[in-house]
Amino acid sequence: MESVWFSTTGSADPRGGFLAVLLLSLLLCSTFSSTEAYDALDPTGNITIKWDVISWTPDGYIAVVTMYNFQQYRHIQAPGWILGWTWAKKEVIWNVVGGQTTEQGDCSRFKGNIPHCCKKDPTVVDLLPGTPYNQQIANCCTGGVLTSWAQDPEHAISSFQLSVGSAGTTNKTVKLPRNFTLKAPGPGYTCGPAKIVKPTKFITKDKRRTTQALMTWNVTCTYSQFLAQKTPTCCVSLSSFYNSTIVNCPTCTCGCQNKTEPGSCVDPNSPHLASVVSPPGKAINTPLVRCTNHMCPIRVHWHVKLQYKEYWRIKITITNFNYMVNYSQWNLVVQHPNFDNVTQVFSFNYKPITPYVGLNDTGMLWGVKFYNDLLTSAGPLGNVQSELLFRKDKSTFTFDKGWAFPRRIYFNGDNCVMPPPDAYPWLPNASSRLVFSLLSTVFGTLYYVVMLLT
Repeated sequence: MESVWFSTTGSADPRGGFLAVLLLSLLLCSTFSSTEAYDALDPTGNITIKWDVISWTPDGYIAVVTMYNFQQYRHIQAPGWILGWTWAKKEVIWNVVGGQTTEQGDCSRFKGNIPHCCKKDPTVVDLLPGTPYNQQIANCCTGGVLTSWAQDPEHAISSFQLSVGSAGTTNKTVKLPRNFTLKAPGPGYTCGPAKIVKPTKFITKDKRRTTQALMTWNVTCTYSQFLAQKTPTCCVSLSSFYNSTIVNCPTCTCGCQNKTEPGSCVDPNSPHLASVVSPPGKAINTPLVRCTNHMCPIRVHWHVKLQYKEYWRIKITITNFNYMVNYSQWNLVVQHPNFDNVTQVFSFNYKPITPYVGLNDTGMLWGVKFYNDLLTSAGPLGNVQSELLFRKDKSTFTFDKGWAFPRRIYFNGDNCVMPPPDAYPWLPNASSRLVFSLLSTVFGTLYYVVMLLT
């Protein structure tokens, strides 16, 4: 099995009560509303849209629009992003390179040359891979898929070029578009107003010349899980070697099985499973999950596996219960105080996430390319696994009071629901060990007495 080695540095997170950490997390969640889209583990994460006017034309201008996914661990999956806005005047789009609008609109007032789009509120999508070269520009044609910045910054950028027509437009009269919207492909992102910023500088391929945009404005879009979906998308289950209890995801975490509406979930033992999962004409993005008590598309299981004299080991299993989605380039973000002493990660890539100076308690995990970077849909092979080895820090390490379990887990940027703390597989306390010891002594003495009498 392939392994990834690394070393980390950073101050140890002072050990505190697990309940205190949980209360702090709940306080953060309640303090920031969904419209503020605040993520404590990625406080500056956003998608920045940069609109660069490259040249003026007799009736408008040519602009390059570029999206930068500055989110550390949240990416945009297929079928990709959809970008929209409202023109400030009576602009039209004569041509698009590296993208296309979803609708042409009413262009009946034009004679001769017909614009690519005449809508007041156009929406643009990316072109698919394999698009002819003469229809491409740099960073286009990936089907609207954007990776996260920490995972693959080279593929976290997407661009297209617009030829905009607006009679008499100059740098004195040009108006910024309004009401930007970003879908990925569903809701979740809120975009602010366009703002004029310092013009972008471009470096030629030979790195010997720098050019500059004539005008540049930025739009910042932030994500809110509450706006993206009404229910959670993943949950966490727990187990340990020192306790036989397996803590499952809470019942109805992501929804409940609706017996009055057949088709809300799929029984894996159904003899007609294949026809239910892939019926003719079924939309590929329609969610259809395996029938479970939690009804979540994704479950993350954290198992405290072993301990050694100076190390301890955990096993992570990610299971896909969604029959309709293969998660490509998935990632997992875990917050645990011992990430400042992680020693080895098997079969996953790893990168520390340090949103605050001096705090190294969060790690990002994702699959190895061509090995386990694809989490397939629900079935016998719909899971990926890894083990993590941590070095014990005598000043902080303990198995007591749930310390060995994560504080929070994100899958593809969405916060997973943790079990309630009082259900955790606790380490047997001192009193229970004393009772067990006394009972062992009593039974041992009785056995010895019986053996003497017989």
